[in-house]
Amino acid sequence: MFTRWYALTIVPSTPSLRIAEVFASIQGEGQWVGVPSTFIRVSGCNLRCVWCDTPYASWRPEGPVVDVTALADRVTTDHVVLTGGEPMLFDAIEPLAGLLRERGKTITIETAGTIHRSLPCDLMSISPKLAHSTPGPEAGDWSARHERDRLNLEALRQLTRDYHHQLKFVVREPGDFDEIEALLEQIGGITPGNVMVMAEGTDADSVRVAMRELVEPCMARGWRLTPRLHLDLFGNTRGT
Repeated sequence: MFTRWYALTIVPSTPSLRIAEVFASIQGEGQWVGVPSTFIRVSGCNLRCVWCDTPYASWRPEGPVVDVTALADRVTTDHVVLTGGEPMLFDAIEPLAGLLRERGKTITIETAGTIHRSLPCDLMSISPKLAHSTPGPEAGDWSARHERDRLNLEALRQLTRDYHHQLKFVVREPGDFDEIEALLEQIGGITPGNVMVMAEGTDADSVRVAMRELVEPCMARGWRLTPRLHLDLFGNTRGT
């Protein structure tokens, strides 16, 4: 009597991501505003900004789990924006970016800058969260978690060193500029032209009014005041 042992081959699962939405539109913010782009919005985030304009990808993550090949097949433009939520939170973002690079795509990654990864990227669009992003006690444990995790200086330094980048700040009032300046000094080595300022808000009229108050502080520092073109064109709607 003998025992026969069989080798067990384990086939790794296909890398996949929970996806809130995929759509083609124009880039509404930053250095490449107006560029036709396909947006792949990953669902899931390690932060909970009180003013988040995509709660379906952070506060209430939703959407199907889709493998990275199927996602790449849905891209219809030369430019691709990997956004969220927080795309850098998930391991599968690396093979997705790699596949998009193989297909010759220009890749923007939109991130809060709390996580560093090595992956193909033509523009690392980093949006560090200022103190006004932290939710109040009504958010329960998320209030303390967000405040603890919203800034990772080492990740910010490495991202801005390793990638062509823009630092995009949501501003509520001119007083936020002091906080931005202090953070930039801690990061070090940031060119003023790579600093983007945009007014907080979810409707075009209020954003336009708020932007007027930000003109002079931006000019004084050599920073860019970026529009939110998608709000002007479509309003605060999904898939735009």
